[in-house]
Amino acid sequence: MSIVSSNINRAIQLLSEDQLVAIPTETVYGLAGNAFSEKAIRSIFEVKKRPFFNPLIVHTHSIDAVTNFISYFPEKAKLLAEAFWPGSLTLVLNKKPLVPDLVTAGKNTVAVRIPNHKVTLELLKLLPFPLAAPSANPFGSISPTQSKHVAEYFSSTIPMVLEGGACENGLESTIVGFEDEEPVVYRLGAISLEEIEAIVGEVIVKNISKSAPSSPGMLLRHYAPSTPTVFVQDIPLELSRHKNKKVGVLSFFADFSKYDNVQTIILSSSKDMKQAAAQLYAGLHQLDQLDLDIIIAERFPDHNLGKSINDRLFRATQNK
Repeated sequence: MSIVSSNINRAIQLLSEDQLVAIPTETVYGLAGNAFSEKAIRSIFEVKKRPFFNPLIVHTHSIDAVTNFISYFPEKAKLLAEAFWPGSLTLVLNKKPLVPDLVTAGKNTVAVRIPNHKVTLELLKLLPFPLAAPSANPFGSISPTQSKHVAEYFSSTIPMVLEGGACENGLESTIVGFEDEEPVVYRLGAISLEEIEAIVGEVIVKNISKSAPSSPGMLLRHYAPSTPTVFVQDIPLELSRHKNKKVGVLSFFADFSKYDNVQTIILSSSKDMKQAAAQLYAGLHQLDQLDLDIIIAERFPDHNLGKSINDRLFRATQNK
């Protein structure tokens, strides 16, 4: 039975025994295990039902610690690390042999980051190994931004969720790799493309892969509610097509509750993109529990974090 607890010592004990613990970060909760233990890593894939060809992110507490398990640190990667670590940036870098191939899906690169969350940074500093931690949800489902989301998913399959409150950013990390020394964005995330380009100049975006992805988060269907969901520009027009259904609307700032049989989740009444991003998954979780016929998700302005939000909603609405 999964226990939600703030007991870091208990988390250390479990992780040292190659068991899994869900950990809080500023992005989403992660399903964590010893990154150097093939037993723990295999458990992550099995519990999530995640395909083994999809690599994991390794979390640690400092740039010095990162250098222990990467073989090369490109100059532009260093610039990004200095600007955004600890924080919502993942870098895909050449790995040292001590990182198991199971973590990297057999690739010679490893995805690494330093999360910006007080509880998990403390945990990482106390552990003698880094943690591999994809999002703490069944593969393809809505990512968890609260401990209760994780407990609802895995109450009978993991021993502990380390309590850390609601995730501040609410979107997964932005993932940047390097091809011929130049940065390539493999996943849009909580750090906007504009923020990345302000540090290293224009970057290429390669964020969709149907198989053998270069990093996590590239598969087409992801982050999806169990309720049928559509992603549209014009919500009133879409509502007109579902007049006799129970409908949920995930809206940026407008209220659609005047319509019959419509439940509206407003992500930011003040039109604050960062607030909307932080509330995105919680809003989807809430709507997904209302026994609706359909969820209508609104397309966001396609700039800054709006690009990342649109990316998540697009993937959430792709057919299985």
